[in-house]
Order: sequence, then structure tokens, then C-alpha cells
Amino acid sequence: MTDRPPSPSTSPSASRDLLSAMPLPVSPSSLPEQQIPQLASPPLRPLSSIQNIATQVIPPTIPAHRSHDPTNNLKRSDPFQFGSRYLQDSDDLYEFNAWDHVDPSTDPLYTSYTTQQYALQRAHAVSDYDRSRFNSQPEKWWDKFYGNNEANFFKDRKWLRQEFPVLGECTRRIEDRENGGFRDESRKNVILEVGAGAGNTAFPILAGNENPELVLHACDFSKKAVQLIRENPAYDGQHIRAEVWDLASATETLPPGVEAGSVDVAVLIFVFSALSPGQWAQAVRNVWRALKPGGEVCFRDYGRGDLAQVRFKKGRWLGENFYVRGDGTRVYFFTEDELRDIWSGGARSTIVDNSTGGEAERDFRRESSERDGLPENDTEGTNGASRVDTSSRPAFEIVSLGVDRRLLINRQKQLKMYRCWMQGRFRKPRAVITK
Repeated sequence: MTDRPPSPSTSPSASRDLLSAMPLPVSPSSLPEQQIPQLASPPLRPLSSIQNIATQVIPPTIPAHRSHDPTNNLKRSDPFQFGSRYLQDSDDLYEFNAWDHVDPSTDPLYTSYTTQQYALQRAHAVSDYDRSRFNSQPEKWWDKFYGNNEANFFKDRKWLRQEFPVLGECTRRIEDRENGGFRDESRKNVILEVGAGAGNTAFPILAGNENPELVLHACDFSKKAVQLIRENPAYDGQHIRAEVWDLASATETLPPGVEAGSVDVAVLIFVFSALSPGQWAQAVRNVWRALKPGGEVCFRDYGRGDLAQVRFKKGRWLGENFYVRGDGTRVYFFTEDELRDIWSGGARSTIVDNSTGGEAERDFRRESSERDGLPENDTEGTNGASRVDTSSRPAFEIVSLGVDRRLLINRQKQLKMYRCWMQGRFRKPRAVITK
């Protein structure tokens, strides 16, 4: 058995030896004065210095679309970006009133609900009598609408310049060059708004106008709507001219006072959806005829699956994705592919002719007339355009076309509302090559 040193716990003498070997703390009073360490105390800062430091500290920045601060929560986005508040798995759904780019197909409960709603709508379509009544004179129902609501229903569309910068080009001031005698022929001076209503688009555009030569033609097929525009205090008759005109008219293909090929920008905001599918081709032809070569269309309307479509009850279904509201006005809900086909001159489209309730496949390439091409006084291809093949439907260039999806939240009731809109920019080509 090997010998081990005794444990301190069992040997009192060993414990005393261990304690004697440990260094003892030194008392400052036992040291000479020159050996006492002097501990430096931080200098006291005046209160003003502390406040200065606090103002220089940069707090963590929160993106505007994630902020609850009213001074920092305004959502700003580039044209056709449609917001930047993306819903992530880690987010609290009810933290904000709205989320951008949320696809309702990712919500199984909502998808099931919409499927049931669409089946219910189709099973309880409008009667043949009502279909004829609502389609025969649609302007009559809009007259009643504006007679009841006047200018109080729609909000002013102050977002137009943000989404369609071309409108800003029309209204901005351009200083005369050099001696002031030069007139810029490239200026965009003529705007045609179709479906002007009570002026909720026209007057916001004019409010920021600095172009002395600007003329805005505000047209609507409702006489009551045109009357409301003319009675507005901002109506001057110089920069804005309101006239009654039906976008889908086959006889009056141009608005009063508008010459063929004279319009720089056509604005169609929530107007195309008021037409029946059988009227689309003529409407596109009329817009084409009014625009200059290189002229643009600013377009926004309802998208397929929008909450407004899903909510329709029995007796409102006129045809696939086409409905009549309780006030008698009609509305259609579009898809991106559908609009691309309508405006780019797609070869064939199957539509429902809701004036008769029958479905007909129509070849739009054969529905054009000589009016679809160059203006009547432009047969030699002036104004930068060449002759047009009139056997084809007008084919606009699709500059931009997107789906604006938004999930609106009622945080108090914890309700979800899926909205969907379509937005596009279409351009009449400067030169159209004959096939």
C-alpha cells in the first residue's frame, strides 16, 4: 500500500501549514503613502453634454412599410411595384391594416369559400329579361348612379402621377429654349380621359398642371356625370372639356372635339370593366384611332378574384366574370392574360356575348375597319407612322402590365379581405409594318 499525504480535512497541523503559506491581504494603511495605488475617477460630465450625446445616437431605422410611426409609415413605391410590405411566416397577420402581393390561393379556407360562391352565382344567374334590361341601355343606370351619389362616391385619384409618370410629362412646365420663340413639338399636350365620371381623375391631374397648352378631354357616356364635371368650380373650359361619348360606339368613333391621331395619353381608370365583352374590340379600335403614333394608354381596372367579385350574391351573374351590381351598373373582372390578348391584338378570343346570353368565338383580326389604322388624313404615313394592315385588330405594345394584390385587414374584427386590380400601360406603335 502506497503512502499518501494526509488530507487537510483530516490533519489540523496540515491545515495550519496551508493557511500560513497563503498570502494575506495588505491593508493600505500599512503601506507607505507613495505605494498606495491611486484609482482615477471618471470626470463628471455636465447635463448639456449628456443631452448632446443623446441627440447624436442614431436609433435603429425601421422601414416605412413596417413602421407604426405616422411620420414614417407612408408607403412609397415605384410605378407598378404595388407596395413593399410582404407577409412572411414570422409576421403577425393582424399587426398592420394591409399586406402587399398576397396570393389568395395560399389560403385554403378562402379558396374553398370562393369556389362555393362562384358555383352559387352561376346557379342563380340573372333572368333573360333582366339581362336585356341591363345591357340595352347601360348609360341609363350610370345616370341614375350619379344622380344619387353626385360627386361624393369616389375619392380623388391623387396617386395617378406616381403610377403613371407620363401624366407628369403632360402637366410639367418646359421653359422655352433660347430666345423663347421655339415651340417644342414633342410636348404631350392632349389627354383623353374615358369614363371620367364626376372628375375624380381629371381634376387631380389639372390641380398640378403647369403646362399652359394642356387640354384634357373628359368623356363619359352618362349625361349626368358630364353635367357634374361642368358644374365643378375647377372647370374652366380651357384646359378641360367635358363631353358625352360612348367608348364602344361604332358610329361616333371619336369624342366631340377630338381629331383622329391627336391624343397623347388616354386614361381608362375602372371604365373597361363597365363594358360587356362584346364591346371590347370596338373600344380598343376607338382608342387606337384617337391616339397619336407613340401615344399611350394608362389603364387600371378590377382583377379576377377581387373581393367585390366574390361577394356577389344570387341574381347578379350576367356571364363568366361579368356581373350587375344592385344599382344596375355592370362590372367585369379581368386576368392579366386576358388584357394582354385584348390590347396586343391577339388572334382569337372566346367571349360571352352578354347582350344575347350566347357564347361565340370571334376572330378579332377580321373585325377591324379602315378606322383601325392611320387617321383619315394620314394615309401617306406622316406623323412617324407607316401604312397599317387593316385586316388585323389594333395591336398595342404592352409597356407594362401587372397584378396589384392586397390583403386588407380589419384588425378589430380580425377579418381578411383580398383585393385584386389590374394595371397596364399600352402604347400605339410609332410605325406599324404591313404584313
